[in-house]
Amino acid sequence: MKKEGKPRDHNLLLKAFRVYLQFVNSGLYFRREHMVGVEKVPIDGTPLVIVSNHQNCMNDPLSVAMNLTDRRINFIARANVFKNPIAGRFLRKLGLLPAYRMSYDGYASVAKNRATLDAAGQALCDGESVMLFPEAGHQDKRWLGTFKIAYLKIAFDAAEKFNFEHDVMILPSCNHYSNYFHARTDMLIRFGDPISLKPFYEEYKAEPRVTMLKINEIVREKIKELMLHIDDLEHYDQIDFLRETGYGRKYAIEHGFNFNYLPSRLLSDQKLVSALQEATKEHPEEMEQVYADTAEYADGLKKLHIRDWLFIRKTRWTSALLRALGLLILLPLFIVSIIPTGLLFLIPKIFLKAWIKDEMFYSSFHVGVSVFVSVPICFILPTILLWVFLNFWWALGYMVAFPFMFVLAWNYMRLFWKFIGTCIYLDRRNRPVINKLRDLRTSIYERLDNLLK
Repeated sequence: MKKEGKPRDHNLLLKAFRVYLQFVNSGLYFRREHMVGVEKVPIDGTPLVIVSNHQNCMNDPLSVAMNLTDRRINFIARANVFKNPIAGRFLRKLGLLPAYRMSYDGYASVAKNRATLDAAGQALCDGESVMLFPEAGHQDKRWLGTFKIAYLKIAFDAAEKFNFEHDVMILPSCNHYSNYFHARTDMLIRFGDPISLKPFYEEYKAEPRVTMLKINEIVREKIKELMLHIDDLEHYDQIDFLRETGYGRKYAIEHGFNFNYLPSRLLSDQKLVSALQEATKEHPEEMEQVYADTAEYADGLKKLHIRDWLFIRKTRWTSALLRALGLLILLPLFIVSIIPTGLLFLIPKIFLKAWIKDEMFYSSFHVGVSVFVSVPICFILPTILLWVFLNFWWALGYMVAFPFMFVLAWNYMRLFWKFIGTCIYLDRRNRPVINKLRDLRTSIYERLDNLLK
């Protein structure tokens, strides 16, 4: 029988790197990060397997690690990121373990997973946490795929080393993003009630695989309840468009949710998606036409390079002039802000399309490039130079001002593109198309209001 261990602590260098990662990920890249249900997370020292949906590549585990700072978390990641020996060693120090897959790494490599499973099990025996994504790959939709059961094998192996006398917990969680691809958006980590494996120990001893499949279904259903899961993949694009745009906002307000607060908006979106999918079953012909018109409306907006928000309020030239005035007044501040922060915007864009084929890697690539290239060039190096050639106070001033300059530059560019969209919307040459889109939008909303009742 193995005695319960004590979680390892990060050394000083890794702690410093973690603080730096948190600055880039939570301070610069995301506008807001929300933690819901964190009181449900078992105390540090509990053998804990955190299981989550996989929506956004590296951002999923990174955001959990940056917010659950009271524990040592080990992550199981695709083996190909460990190919470089130096990078591989560094990732292992951070708590990442390689998972070999036959389709990517070849049949012979799969045997190496035994060492990974053993290392993960040892971490649990030491009272640490292990986080896995049982879908074995990220999704490109707000949808939950099928689960592999390796996480349960790790958990029960650890329980067996304890001679089934210590409890091992499974914690369902979900990652949810207001936007997968853009910086300065919101993300949400939501934890469910932990599941104790202790009541299943005797059942597992008799029928291991049957028991793991049973628990796997329970865990998957718990995660599906936490996240936004769109079953209707045939109409996925239209459903996702409706919940993100004016109808989603309208629905949230009418049902007492806050559309601008991501945890509340997730609950509203879950309710709306459920209502849309139920209406599709009850009124298939009418909903099919609604989805066809929604696709036409979305395509019309895309062709004009405008957004749905322009139809929410009466948009007039006065609003365009006010935006133009605001842009003019803020232009000097923007110039001052974009000079030191510009590479944070440019460097990822230069390499993004050439290097990244899967768009679900975009945000992870942005964060990775920022951590290892953009921020060192734009933030760390100038701070050191100011300290060396001027004095400490200049360096400190730059350190404090840099995040504010980045946010100001980002928001200025958003305001600029809103101004361009407003001008396109108000252009008399586009008036016939705009009127047609407005009528189509009104018709879609009215039909949906009747169908969802």
